[in-house]
Amino acid sequence: MCYPNPMSSDHKTAETWREHWQDEADAAFLYRVLAVVEPDPARQTIYLKLAEVEDRHTAKWQELLEKDGHAVAAPRPTLRARVLAWMARRFGPGLLTQLLLHEEGREVKGYLDLYRDSGAGATKDTALLLAQESAKHAETLGGLTGQPGEPWHQASSGGFLRNVVYGFNDGLTANFGLVAGVIGASVSPQTVVLSGVAGLLADALSMGSSGYLAAKSEQEVYAHEIAMEADEILMMPEVEAEELALLYQAKGIPAAQAHQMAQEVIKDPTRALAEKVREELKIGEAHSTPIKEAWVTGSATAVGAFLPVAPFLVLSGPAAIWTAFAVAMLSHFGVGAARSVFTGRGIFRSGVDMFVVGLGVAAVGYLVGGLVAKLL
Repeated sequence: MCYPNPMSSDHKTAETWREHWQDEADAAFLYRVLAVVEPDPARQTIYLKLAEVEDRHTAKWQELLEKDGHAVAAPRPTLRARVLAWMARRFGPGLLTQLLLHEEGREVKGYLDLYRDSGAGATKDTALLLAQESAKHAETLGGLTGQPGEPWHQASSGGFLRNVVYGFNDGLTANFGLVAGVIGASVSPQTVVLSGVAGLLADALSMGSSGYLAAKSEQEVYAHEIAMEADEILMMPEVEAEELALLYQAKGIPAAQAHQMAQEVIKDPTRALAEKVREELKIGEAHSTPIKEAWVTGSATAVGAFLPVAPFLVLSGPAAIWTAFAVAMLSHFGVGAARSVFTGRGIFRSGVDMFVVGLGVAAVGYLVGGLVAKLL
């Protein structure tokens, strides 16, 4: 993203600053929520300290805005932040820490882009400072969540919940288009149900098998990389020790100390392999299996695909058609809003985008179904 020169009064610059101001305010709010729901006192203290730093970040953007003549009210959490806070209070801190790790990684990238694209001045200086502090936040959270290293290169959120949302979305959209196409062909209600159930099974099996194969392939790649690293440690320990020392130096450890640490680690092949896997390969602990990926993704897809079909099981005629349309469109809005948890976009805007997608799928499916029926 290209940012304008600092301290100009154009609308785009002010909006960029306001977005960063709001992001930092949301982060401070969510860290304080984490401090409340986190049972570990040590982690509570860390979250409160992170919230205080985010407050300073918010103040820096507010200072830039006010100096440029833009009035700024007291920050209030966005709807997305309030939804995430509710989820943390309801389901515990685990998901929110993962999402904040993703947000911190996204902030590091954004601030680095802002630093590179800004001319000399207050914006450039602020971007560099906040990139550095956000990187420290990301590393702190990465350590708490078992994902050490540089999380902005690997941060991803979701896991189970992400698979549920995206599987549900795929099943809903695909089968809604199928059902709309069959309705457009003016077939019997029994044919609509039969087609919908067939589409449900096919899509669920397809998504489930895709999830299984993806997870299995990832495991195989990790196993191959780890095996290669183990061989390298045994065959050329001097080279691997030098690589470890460089990795330690990149984290800010003085050269002499980094080399001493690397020499100590390389003496134990098992420990050396664990260090290399974590620091160089960035492979964390596996939290899922191919079977679990297949089951979660396939089941979520089946549930989403069932919604456009369900009204035809209890209603008939126009009532069934319009009920199916209403259920599917509301579900599209809901799944779009849920996806905003992972994408960082606003809940309403993301929901409207998916609503429009669902409407387009229904229109195309209906028209194609009618056309094919006429041709046959």
